[in-house]
Order: sequence, then C-alpha cells, then structure tokens
Amino acid sequence: MKFLLGTKEYMTQLFTEQGEMVPVTILRAGPGVVTQVKGAERDGYTAVQIGFGRRKAHTVTSPVRGHTKAALEAVGEDPSAKGFRWLREFRSDDGGSMAVGDALDVSLFSVGDSVHISGITKGKGFQGGVKRHGFSGAPKSHGTKHAHREVGSIGATGPQRVFKGRKMPGRMGTNRVTVKNLDVVYVDPAQQVIGVKGAVPGPRGCLVEIQGTK
Repeated sequence: MKFLLGTKEYMTQLFTEQGEMVPVTILRAGPGVVTQVKGAERDGYTAVQIGFGRRKAHTVTSPVRGHTKAALEAVGEDPSAKGFRWLREFRSDDGGSMAVGDALDVSLFSVGDSVHISGITKGKGFQGGVKRHGFSGAPKSHGTKHAHREVGSIGATGPQRVFKGRKMPGRMGTNRVTVKNLDVVYVDPAQQVIGVKGAVPGPRGCLVEIQGTK
C-alpha cells in the first residue's frame, strides 16, 4: 500500500499528447518520515504513522517530542530544534517492511496510478438554510417582505418541538472529505511535487492524505 502526506498548492491545467486539456491539482508531498509502526500483537491492528512538515520544537508538547525523537535523529535532524508539524496514521498490512526513520517521497507514485485523497474542506462559518441546504426561500413577490431567505416553518404545531435532524442554519464546511480514484498525471521527485487529475478538498496549504488504491 502506498501512502504519503502533502499540502495542496494550487490548480492548473496540463495538455495530453492528444491535445486534451486536463485539470490538475498540484500537491507538494513528502518527504515523510515513519515515526511509528503498529503491529497486531501489541496494538490490535497494523498501521504506519508518518510525520510531515516541520515546526519549532518549543511548539511541540514533550510527549510528542519524545515520541518522534528517534525518527528525527534517523534523518539527521535535531529533535531539540525541530518537530513534525503533522502526524497521521495509515492502516497497512505491509507495515512490517518499514522501520522508524524510513523516508517516503513522491517517487512512490508514478504517472497512471490511482489514488484516494482526503482533506478538510474550506470552512464557511455560520450559514443560512438557503446556502447550506439549497432551500428555495420565500416567494420574491406577492407581499414578501424581509423574509426572502428564511427557512420557513420548522415543525408542526402538535408535537410543539423541533424534530431531530431538521435541516437548519448552522456551521458549514470544515468536514473531512475523501475524493476517490484520482489519476496521477504528473510526478516530479526533484521538487517533491505530484499532480492529480481533478479537484482536491481544502484551501491552499492544507494537509492532504494521499493513499494508493493498490
């Protein structure tokens, strides 16, 4: 199983040899470092934890610094100066072939691979029912005043309460979304950049999880 962490950079377009225009999202992925390998006997399941990005060590809690010390030292970095910005875990049956300190980069993937990409969507704050759920609103004429985007009735008179699950105004966005089966159309190991066909959830600079389908 192939997996890697990266950040969403921007969208662009590429042209195939047949002249077809392809929308592409550019991701800056890797190098990631294996910080922990979990096994079925000790942890109950098999998985690999990866650290990606760097931040100053004083912004990292002491338990996390101790947890990632061996991985940073394995790649020649000072744990007292730098720490990982993100830690994420991937379920994997072949985690036994990896060890703490192993480096992972975009060379894992090649053009033509299919990947699943997970990320956090853009946050839109508190929104009304028209934007959040696609309500049509009130009629635009016939005496409607100051109520064009109100949700209308939210419950019957009899129960005298609002039923659970009613679509209402509220917080919108910042949801974890996975887009499946995106094709890899561009790989640049020198720049640690990978391009996938289509859109990827989240704003620029957000963390994305890239996982191969095989």
